[in-house]
Amino acid sequence: MKRYRKLLLGACVALAGLTSQTLAAKVFVSNEKGNTITVIESDTWEQIAEFPGGNRPRGIGVSPDGKELYVCASDDDTIRVFDTETYEELWTLPSGPDPELFTIHPSGELLYVANEDDNIVTVVNTGSRTIIAEIPVGVEPEGMAISPDAGFVINTSETTNMAHFISTADYKIKHNILVDQRPRYAVYTADGSKLFVSSEIGGTVSVIDPNAEGGPVLTDKISFAVSGVQPEWLQPVGMQVTSDNKWLFVALGPANRVAVIDVDTLEVVDYILVGQRVWQMAFTPGEEFLITTNGNSNDVTVIDVASQKAVKSIQVGQQPWGVAVIQQ
Repeated sequence: MKRYRKLLLGACVALAGLTSQTLAAKVFVSNEKGNTITVIESDTWEQIAEFPGGNRPRGIGVSPDGKELYVCASDDDTIRVFDTETYEELWTLPSGPDPELFTIHPSGELLYVANEDDNIVTVVNTGSRTIIAEIPVGVEPEGMAISPDAGFVINTSETTNMAHFISTADYKIKHNILVDQRPRYAVYTADGSKLFVSSEIGGTVSVIDPNAEGGPVLTDKISFAVSGVQPEWLQPVGMQVTSDNKWLFVALGPANRVAVIDVDTLEVVDYILVGQRVWQMAFTPGEEFLITTNGNSNDVTVIDVASQKAVKSIQVGQQPWGVAVIQQ
């Protein structure tokens, strides 16, 4: 009975925190098969809206000022831009064929878009709504990241199994780093000292020193093992790093787990059970919570970052893929 009371008290505390610490967040989820965007408010963790997102919406993000929502409508070969308050479509941006993921320059003036079908990264000016560069990369580009100093954009090419370092000054590839099979995502630590690249089929996360003398070098690889889960199900995809550079969270796809990694030691310290086929993730503004999209269970999971526990599941649309969060 005492143990039951303790568990109940812990759950109540977690739920109280769930509503008190995220009063100003709005969560946008792209539903790949439903062709919609689901909107969730963090004060109640309830769905407040759903609107059309184009055909096969995947990569999703917001402008630095939080006013515009960018959605990769992959089967429309365009990026749709929505007002984050009214959810009205404002205009579209040219993206190249089959846009999947993008990263945003800190100024908000440029989008760097991975075009999976055409093996290019497209650079789009958000003000003039024009393409200003097309950069040939490896086969099936997907993951996109930008260095904290905005000097380099990173693209991961799924079939070439490489991370390409593209200079933002002249749009030339300066370095190529070979990683494991089917690299999906890339993310920097906030201090720029490490770059992580997830390899879905390889089952690893590559650790790259981007500042090494002579150019970036692969320094380590992180692997995963979960009791009762077949190794081939451990497929790293989306990742997020806390801004204090302490914790790396890695979505493990059909393993239905999020791995928690100590950034200093590169050790996996825990696995958090979430929904089915966890794919992408995003923090709430203060990083109190991490939201995961779970494609096969059609829900998102809310993870308490401090306790590293899943505290809530919320149903969304059909096959949620990407997630973006703004401060209200």
